[in-house]
Amino acid sequence: MAGLCSVLGLFLLAGRLPLDAAKRFRDVASHRGAAAPIVRHQDRLHGWSPDQNIWNEKLYPVWKEGDSQWKNCWKGGQVQAVLTSDSPALVGSNITFVVSLLFPRCQKEDERGNIIYDGSCKNGTTRSPDSYVYNWTAWTEERDSGKCPNKSTHHVFPDGKPFPCHPGWKRKHFVYVFHTLGQYFQKLGRSSAVVSVNTANMTVGPQLMEVTVYRRGYRSYVPVASTRDIYMVTDEIPVFVNMSQKNDRNSSDDVFIKDLPVQFDVHIHDPSHFLNTSAIYYKWEFGDNSGLFVSNSPVFNHTYTLNGSFVLNLTIQAAVPGPCPQPSPGPPTSPPPPHFIGTTVNSSGATTSSPPAASPQAWGREAPDESCQVTRYGHFIASLTIIEGILEVNIIQMTKIQKLAPQTEDSTIDFVVTCQGNTPTDVCTVISDPTCLWPQNTVCDPVEVSDQCLLTIRRAFSGAGMYCVNLTLGNEASLALTSTLVSIDGQGSPARIETGILVSISALMVFTILVTFFVYKRYKEYKPIESCPGKVVNGNGLDVSFHNGKAVFFPANNEKDPLLKKEAGIV
Repeated sequence: MAGLCSVLGLFLLAGRLPLDAAKRFRDVASHRGAAAPIVRHQDRLHGWSPDQNIWNEKLYPVWKEGDSQWKNCWKGGQVQAVLTSDSPALVGSNITFVVSLLFPRCQKEDERGNIIYDGSCKNGTTRSPDSYVYNWTAWTEERDSGKCPNKSTHHVFPDGKPFPCHPGWKRKHFVYVFHTLGQYFQKLGRSSAVVSVNTANMTVGPQLMEVTVYRRGYRSYVPVASTRDIYMVTDEIPVFVNMSQKNDRNSSDDVFIKDLPVQFDVHIHDPSHFLNTSAIYYKWEFGDNSGLFVSNSPVFNHTYTLNGSFVLNLTIQAAVPGPCPQPSPGPPTSPPPPHFIGTTVNSSGATTSSPPAASPQAWGREAPDESCQVTRYGHFIASLTIIEGILEVNIIQMTKIQKLAPQTEDSTIDFVVTCQGNTPTDVCTVISDPTCLWPQNTVCDPVEVSDQCLLTIRRAFSGAGMYCVNLTLGNEASLALTSTLVSIDGQGSPARIETGILVSISALMVFTILVTFFVYKRYKEYKPIESCPGKVVNGNGLDVSFHNGKAVFFPANNEKDPLLKKEAGIV
């Protein structure tokens, strides 16, 4: 009896050996690292399968890293796979992975998905007379005549599932196998493949994504490349703040100028638009005892009025879809809504005071509310340095320098410039065309300025005409710019063209109004003597109008006027 049991045990063990010896997806992934843990059902990714499934090694052979077969898996060289993602991803949002294949030199993919030699590429090596590296279209037309993949064992993924029937499947000659968190996803593709995954069931923290790529073979599929990349799933809103200032010379060093507003522009990393329907609030603390500011706009301006170092602290709050809480046996108690102490700034820029009983600790709470939403937070901290800088530059006078040599064509002008704030150490002048778009001459010089910040800049202009002049004063931390339009007529002194235009237009308007009023008054008061009622003498009206106009534009000599009562003045 004991012998019979032993024989039966041997048969059972022999029957189980093929199943245990079969390669699984987790084994294919673990040959490059540790195997992933078994996935619980609640952690299952939508559309993905557990990696305990059997891998068809006969149809999809598995090669280890460093295997010599990798060198001969592709004609003309080796294929490289590049994996990228839009990580980090807020838990609950979608994260997208993109795999791109880089073929050997002088090879490319045509519109039908075949790999061909690039005729415009000079490789310097002998090339096959055939223009195709891999002509998969001929293979599929020979074996696959239907609109959908046939049910043969060749048109299946590594786990045995058949290829999907969709338009264009014959042009997709690569099989991509994605693996992460103990699960895998299979996809047909061309020289690139895109996969988006929802992160609601993912573990927060850094994770590893691995991808293996197979090409179509005549009887089986051949591995051509593999790649991996680390991606990040976070429960905090990924945020970055771009800081800029009008006269700041280098906005990347976090050094800004006192008494000038600094613009803070918040950028939330949300490529899947997960937060599009969420109400987002921004809480600002600038570290200068100016108080707390709450706004619903991602752009905020703040002016530091003291020199020194300050710590900027930004907290972002957003309500996002989340898991509903489990019902509790006791009476439900809803958590109080978050309150803020400080000033609230709405999108229109108006400020309102927050309730005095507000509690800043409420920002730290995270609890689902009755609508199954979770409050997520994002944080940004930066250390800023505030120093003195050049605040403003003004041109207060322009004087033309008289030519010493008449044959000189250039006109020289002195610009008297004043500035506010710190003193400059250098000045640059850019002379352009009247539109200020095409620079003609650029001159930069070091300067020494007293505490009053008053200096004279001499610049030469080549010939008469209109010029746009940009004057920039700068020092180690700041730059300040002023511009003006200058007219050089070759004789008179320079004038700002906008002032000249305005004066000319104003004078012309006044002159036109006076002439019109005078002509109208003279013509209205004059009534020609008619020889007969109801009849008009031909040409009399025209003659009267002409003489009135002549009297206005060509007045007679006043010295012969018998009504002259006093002598004319000299202008």
